[in-house]
Amino acid sequence: MNVAYPNLITLRKLLVISCVMFGFGYALVPFYKKICEVTGINNVVKADTVENTQVDAARFVTIEFDSNVRGNLPWTFRPLQVQMRIHPGELNTVMYEIGNPTNHAITAQAIPSYGPQLAARYFRKLECFCFTQQTLAPGAVKQMPVVFVIDRELPQDVNTITLSYSFFEIEGSAKKDG
Repeated sequence: MNVAYPNLITLRKLLVISCVMFGFGYALVPFYKKICEVTGINNVVKADTVENTQVDAARFVTIEFDSNVRGNLPWTFRPLQVQMRIHPGELNTVMYEIGNPTNHAITAQAIPSYGPQLAARYFRKLECFCFTQQTLAPGAVKQMPVVFVIDRELPQDVNTITLSYSFFEIEGSAKKDG
């Protein structure tokens, strides 16, 4: 009896399983994007719509602004004001500032997060730097607006919302000056 024959069958099974796993992993990316598109989760590339423009002048909500850079991104990034007190339903604008202190251009993308998490459903961004990738030239500083409305349907027990942006460098975007 040849001992190599069972090993050949095992090797073929392993190869088939590896190919199936690779294919499954490869298919997850478009599948995930489609799920996010259908459910509205992780939707950072387009503006929200505001249907009810009435202002709830009897209620205040405090919005706190936070900023972070992730990985090896050498940018400076900060909100120009750390908080504001607003009425649900009113149009608001906050400015953020980014700076690139390096000697080469870098492209990055901002991803928002909210605290408490349920606030994301009520935070309507009409204009945001997070909708597109941002490229900064060497030494450049840029101010960018976020125009938003807090939906009047925000639960009454939510009095403070934290909007936090994290900038991530787009891999391979750094162009060294030479």
